[in-house]
Amino acid sequence: MTLDDDQRAAFREAATGLNGVDEAVYEAFGRDPLQPVIGLGPADAPVGFFGRDPGREEIRHGMPFIGGGGQMLRRALYAHHHGTEMPGFDASVEVGRGYFWANTVPYKPVGNKAWSMAAKRRFHPLMRSVLVHGWRGRELITLGREAFLWFGIDRPRGERRSLEAFWQRPDRFEASFTVTLTAPDGTDALVRLHPLPHPSPLNATWYRHFPGLLHARLATLPAPRTPDTRPV
Repeated sequence: MTLDDDQRAAFREAATGLNGVDEAVYEAFGRDPLQPVIGLGPADAPVGFFGRDPGREEIRHGMPFIGGGGQMLRRALYAHHHGTEMPGFDASVEVGRGYFWANTVPYKPVGNKAWSMAAKRRFHPLMRSVLVHGWRGRELITLGREAFLWFGIDRPRGERRSLEAFWQRPDRFEASFTVTLTAPDGTDALVRLHPLPHPSPLNATWYRHFPGLLHARLATLPAPRTPDTRPV
């Protein structure tokens, strides 16, 4: 799927005046700092990945999850599907085509620091609409604490506390959590979250465990189908 003209305009409007965008990186690669880097994927992809925000390589290539952490994820995806080592960058792009990809905020922050709650709230309605109306899958692998707790924004206090309590569980990377996601027009969708640690080389505690954790997650989820690239 792709964003339609109205959605793209809405993201650009929301990004106008956003403090903290790493404009130097956008300029270095000749990219428009108002253009969202989301990724999306097949509208009927049964499984999606949801992260925090794009990094330097994501801006360079105009696609998410393609930098250091994204390559770790894609290597694990490739090994899961093919049982061999991923041969190179092109293979890393191809192996992700059957999945849906999105981030909490589709713009790169300066220094790769987490966006403020105000910034996350600014894009929350737009991303909820993409997830509820644009994507027909409902199995979402979240990457890291920020991506998982994003689903508590603007939800009742009890739901937020339940998400926070779940994140403290020692089995959080094996268990799943179902949330209600409400689009701005009031449409509800139940989404099942499958949290994993962020696949960053800087995440020393979990980095080496990530491939095995992802493999275990994918073994319980539907396999990707042939991508449906029709407009939605």
